[in-house]
This record gives sequence, structure tokens and C-alpha cells, in this order.
Amino acid sequence: MSTPKNIVQKILDAHIVTGTPEAGNAVGIRIDQTLTQDATGTMACLQFEALGFNRVKTEVSVSYVDHNTIQEGFENADDHKYLETVAAKYGILFSKPGNGICHQVHLERFGKPGKTLLGSDSHTPTGGGIGMIAIGAGGLDVAVAMGGGPFYLTYPKVIKVELTGRLRPWVSAKDVILALLEILGTKGNTNVMIEYGGEAVETLSVPERSTITNMGAELGVTTSVFPSDEKTRLFLKAQGREEGYCEISADEGAAYDRVITIDLSALETRAACPHSPGNVKKLSELAGTKVDQVLIGSCTNASYRDIMLTAALLKNKKISPSVSLGVACGSRQVLEMVSRNGALADIIASGARILESACGFCIGNSVAPRTDAVSIRTSNRNFFGRSGTSSAQVYLASPEAAAAAALSGEICDPAEYFKNDEYPQIETPSSFLIDDSMILKPASNGSKIEIFRGPNIGDPPSNTACPDTINGEVSIKVGDKITTDHIMPAGSRLKYRSNIEKYSEFVFEREDPQFAKRAFSNKNRDIHNIIVAGDSYGQGSSREHAAICPMFLGVKMVAAISMERIHRANLVNFGIIPAFFEDKADYASIECGDSLAISNVRECIEKGEALTAVRKSDGKNIRLNVELTEREKEMVLAGGLLNSIKSR
Repeated sequence: MSTPKNIVQKILDAHIVTGTPEAGNAVGIRIDQTLTQDATGTMACLQFEALGFNRVKTEVSVSYVDHNTIQEGFENADDHKYLETVAAKYGILFSKPGNGICHQVHLERFGKPGKTLLGSDSHTPTGGGIGMIAIGAGGLDVAVAMGGGPFYLTYPKVIKVELTGRLRPWVSAKDVILALLEILGTKGNTNVMIEYGGEAVETLSVPERSTITNMGAELGVTTSVFPSDEKTRLFLKAQGREEGYCEISADEGAAYDRVITIDLSALETRAACPHSPGNVKKLSELAGTKVDQVLIGSCTNASYRDIMLTAALLKNKKISPSVSLGVACGSRQVLEMVSRNGALADIIASGARILESACGFCIGNSVAPRTDAVSIRTSNRNFFGRSGTSSAQVYLASPEAAAAAALSGEICDPAEYFKNDEYPQIETPSSFLIDDSMILKPASNGSKIEIFRGPNIGDPPSNTACPDTINGEVSIKVGDKITTDHIMPAGSRLKYRSNIEKYSEFVFEREDPQFAKRAFSNKNRDIHNIIVAGDSYGQGSSREHAAICPMFLGVKMVAAISMERIHRANLVNFGIIPAFFEDKADYASIECGDSLAISNVRECIEKGEALTAVRKSDGKNIRLNVELTEREKEMVLAGGLLNSIKSR
């Protein structure tokens, strides 16, 4: 008799092409679908070309334009045309700007239960709401997957989140994931997948489930997944895609590494406070905080249900004179449906600004708040400076809480504010409006397509092979929970994403404006740059530029107390050694500017032995552990994945 399996095991095991499915083992899995977006997809496509592929080999690959839709200057428009022509040539579907946010559109039009999805965006786990194993990764990993190569990961431990009870009115799916962030935090959850189960699952719609799996990325887990059930089938049927449905549930008696029970009936409304999604408090503790800006949208909370709920709460009401309210639908499908049924008019009449169906405010490229503003957002991240205004205080909350704040002018419990109103019941439509005219199909014969390359497009930068001796300098020392936003700013800087030389000027811009100049100077003097970091280095976005640009500046090693999964993988992909302090006290003793000499680097990496860094000023020995799989060793020694593939 076979061993009972949970949902994670069922899907992963069906896709393993190399490795043994046991927690902690390195495995390679077949990828069925990929998605890219323009902020990360441009480099992914350049890498796809550099790898020499002539056609994608996945079941579905989609290139979305949803991040850099503010077109100041030629750069973004040129890159969008590059993406469009690459998609036409190589067999990729192209979702035009204005069609919506990648995760929302992919859920609506392409996601299928039981499939694997790899995306060059950290919120790709949104697809777990429909029963997919959907994983965020760096663009180079996605490029390899588009070409038919496996995606490598550590076979995960699985935490089951048992949902019981039923959400009370004014408490939402956003409060479920915020409650889990209170329990698990934002660090220490690498190589873990979350599986949701329990009697309450059937009470949650697919958009509600996707809100939970979307923001599960902030936990630092590899992905999160819900069962595929009758609610899933009805959602797919309403999207005209019922043929893609299959039921997926855990076997009776399936084992888990940990079980967490959340009683939905007992949940209270919550918000993530500045400047971390893990800094969660109940709204009752924050009541009375004056609010300047409210923004409803993003890939977390911009579904048809979310926007219809917002419209119902704002109908026949006016927002507070002291508040600026912006609302962005997650997809053109949602925008057109709410414009036809009158809900959009109710939102406009309240005094709201209607924003584009794009990432926009979530990545800080528009609607930046004023100095020292309090901004309530339904998005998933509130890292320092991410809003575009460093002094702003950003809180993350549900659409219900956001609407109450917009109307009252302060943070308040929506159950209290709307106590005289009936909670809106938003049902999933039996049929969504389906118009895929803004998703362009690729050419049947790609050889006839000429790729457009604007002056902002460059070749993917290459690294040199790993040296046997590192003549290093600590070019920056940073603290705990440094995100990829800290390393590579988003917002207006993202337009340089395909011009690595230019984009590299902004590495660690908010932490140390002189870092890039100092690092480049060291590189020119044959001094290897070393980044020293604390706990949970590389949180947040999957943007591989947080590895590419430091590599371009001559960074050879990141020495940290701990590191997040996607960023560690990106460092390896570009030939930067991910090292870890054997003694945390050594982290405290190191200072920016310290000179470190590390000998026998290649031999130690090949043998899996610790490196010894000798500080030149006092001769102190600092032990650094480097734990790499055989495949990762090959990449690091070669100077990255591209070099490794070319050498083979």
C-alpha cells in the first residue's frame, strides 16, 4: 500500500526529473508554465537568447507588461517592444500594457490545478490559490525553464495550515495571511511550502485563496497551495476554462512537518505596520491614527470580488477631505466588468482616483505619498522607501479596512465604522467577461520576426571565473532583513533594468549612496568586493538585478548570518559566493572597509569545506561556511550559470 501524500508531494513528485523526493534533498522539476513581467522579464529574455534556445518548450509561457507602464522617456516603451518581438519570435504569449497585473491575469486566463508555474516575480505563488505549485525565481532560472530545462530547488518541508470556522463579516482573507505572518514571521522559513486545508477551505473563493497564497511570499516560504475543489471548478467554468479542472486534495493520513490551526471565526481585523509585512497589529491597537492616503489594488487585492466589495462600501458616500484614495483593478477583465455594471461609477462618485490596471503604486513608480504621510494600502509589501517616499509610513490592510480609512480619515475597525451597514455579499459571477484580444499570440514561424532592440538594451553581463584567492574588502556592511528593494531600488530606477551599467549606479542607493563608486573603484584596482549582511538577507522581490548589478561592480562574495531562498539562488546563478558566518560574533566584529584575504577558495568550494577569511589589520581568522550542491559548485566556480552552460 502506497504512503499517503499531501498536495505538495502529489504535484512535486509528478514533476520530478532528477533527485530523490525527501525533505532537504536537491531536486529538479519539470515546469509546465512560466510567466515573466517587464521589470524582470527583459533580462530573462536576453538570457533566453544568450542560452541559444530557438523556441519555448513549456505548455504555456506568457510575457506580461505590468510594472513599468509609466513611460517617461523612451526606455520603457522600447523595452516593451523588445519583449513583444521576442515573444512573437520564440513562441511566447504577450500580454500588452493595460491588460492587467501578471498574477491576476494568469489566474484568470491560464492557471490550472496540478500544474507547475515558474515566474520571474516573487508573488508567482498567487497561482497556489487555484491548486498550482507556483514558484517565484530569478529571470535566469525562468529562461532555462522556458527552454525546457528543469528548475532546481530543495525538496521542502510542508507546513499544513488547518482552517476552521468561518470568517465573520468585515474580517477578510487578508487578515488570514496577516495572522499567519504573526505566527511564522518573515524569516527562517526557507525550503518550506505551506499547504492549506480544513473545513473552512470550502468557505473561501478562489480570489480569497489567492490573496492568501500571494502574500505568503512575505513568509519567505517557497510557495503556498490550496486544494482544487468545487470552488475551483466553478471559477474555471466562469472563465470558460472548465476543461483545465482536476480535483486535488491531500490523502487521508498524509504527514506534515508541522500543523498550525487558525480559527477563522475568532480572527480580528489586522494591519501590517511600517516597515515590514511581519510587523502585524490588530486594527483596534491602531485606531485613531490619521490617514493621508489610501490605495486599493495590487496583485493581492484587486480581484473582481475586491473591487465590487470596495464599490459597495463606497456607494453613496464621500471619502474624507483629508484623504487621497486611488483604486486600481487587477485586470482589464475586472475593470471592464465593473465599468459595465455601474460599480466603477460608484467608486468614482466617492471621490476616488481610478488608476491603471498595473503594479503602479505597489512598486513605487507612481502615486508616491507626501512627506511623512500615513498610507493604507491593500498591497503586500511596505518596505522602507518602497512607496517612493522614504519618510512615509505604509500600512497593509484589507479592502474593508482601507475603505473605512478612506471614508473616516483614520485607521479604524471596519466592523465599527460600518456597524449600521450590512456586509456586502459578493458572489463569484457565473460567467466572467472574456476578451483576450490584448494577449498577442506568437508567430507560427518565428524565423521571420526581427527583434526590436532600442539603445537601452544591452547584452547580459558575464562574470569571471571564481578566483582561487580573494583579495577582498568589505565594501558595505548592512543589518538584518535587507530586502532586494534596499539592494536595487525599484520605482523610477526600473527603466534601466536592461542597461546593467547604468542600473548598477544605484546599488544600495538608500543604504550608502557612495557604494557603487567605491565598489567600482575597488574592481578597477583588482580588489574583490565583499558584502557583509545580518539575518534574512535578500528578502522580498525576486529581482535578480540585486545579484547582477553587484556582480557587475565586482562583488565576489556575500557573507551573511542567513539568506532568503530566491536571492541566494540568484547569487549562485551569477557566480557570487553565498557564505555564512560560522560564529555570529564575527559578523558583529567586522567593519566596512576591513581587508580580508581568503586562500584556497576553489579547493574549499570543491571539497565542501569552510573558507577562512584573514583580516589583514589584526590577523583574525573568520570562518565562513559555503553549502552548495554539486550543480551549484560548478556554477560558482565557473562564474555563474551562463558560463557553466557554455563550458559544457
